[in-house]
Amino acid sequence: MSKPNSRAALQFIVLLGVVSLLADVTYEGARSITGPYLAILGASAAVVATVSGLGELIGYGLRLLFGYLSDRTGRYWTLTLIGYAVNVLAVPLLALAGRWEIAALLIVAERFGKAIRTPARDAMLSYATRQVGRGWGFGLHEAMDQVGALLGPLVVAGVLLARKSYPASFGILLLPALLALAVLATARFLFPHPRELEPTTPALKTKAFPRSFWLYLVAVALIAASYADFPLIAYHCKRTALIGDAWIPTLYALAMGVDALAALVFGRLFDRFGVRVLATAALVSSMFAPLVFLGKLPLVVVAMILWGIGMGAQESIMRAAVAVMVPRDRRGTAYGIFNTGYGLFWFLGSALLGILYGVSLVAVAAVSTGLQLASIPLLLSVRKPESR
Repeated sequence: MSKPNSRAALQFIVLLGVVSLLADVTYEGARSITGPYLAILGASAAVVATVSGLGELIGYGLRLLFGYLSDRTGRYWTLTLIGYAVNVLAVPLLALAGRWEIAALLIVAERFGKAIRTPARDAMLSYATRQVGRGWGFGLHEAMDQVGALLGPLVVAGVLLARKSYPASFGILLLPALLALAVLATARFLFPHPRELEPTTPALKTKAFPRSFWLYLVAVALIAASYADFPLIAYHCKRTALIGDAWIPTLYALAMGVDALAALVFGRLFDRFGVRVLATAALVSSMFAPLVFLGKLPLVVVAMILWGIGMGAQESIMRAAVAVMVPRDRRGTAYGIFNTGYGLFWFLGSALLGILYGVSLVAVAAVSTGLQLASIPLLLSVRKPESR
């Protein structure tokens, strides 16, 4: 490849953005109805929350291993291709699940695939974002990702309205899954050595990650623990008959649309102000839980907007911040460590909120809000990292 340039970097980001868009149509479309689907198959609220949390634990926890492997072997593309294949092909198989236990295994398998491919993919993206701005590059990728997350639930909602069939809704997602793999193969052909997209810089003579990295990890772990996953929200909507089954995915689509816009806005703000802008997002999104679990439908709609703002800010800024906190040769490992901590606390928080759901909805709202607010002082203490 020739000398690094911003045009090639942008092309690479967009290509991987298209892959993420199609993959999100697949697994976020499924995610929008897994809560009600598990309920239909006989699962309880605690099971729904625990399965969702376990999937996230595996999806994030194993990134420590695969992040290390990506740096150690340098086979970023191999891990990305294998991970995406497992990630997206597990989803259509949900159409064949006749028991909640089988469906749960497939949900966990989908997250396992994501664990394999995410650190390697994010490391490759980090090489390109240096050319266009860390926050903007990751924000653009996240925005494209969330366009897919918006379209997927709408596709599923349309199938539910037309066919009133959960298996048919999962089966239709085979098409975007195959398209995602085709575009990924094209990106691999066009950009076989993405490290060349980033200008080389002198290697840092240190094995330790900076203090700001660990402070940031603790703060985001608190946010992860606070966030009620959408399957629990969907379960609540079905259980309380707040909205019809076919319309539950539209709530998720709304949140994903907000997520996409928030990713672009907060990505730009990150390039100017650093990690502290995530504190603002945490403050804004902290009220979603009381609104969604204690309110009627209009307040639930507002809650999903706030939920989407928080997710968009997290998913764009989180990866951008890691890229500027650590040297490029250790980013796969750094993303692995970071996502392991995030996933562990996501699992613990999801399990806790699921258990509390059976006890008190007020407790669910209080714990969720309190943990988000507790992250703000830590985020404000993280200095804006210098570009690497």
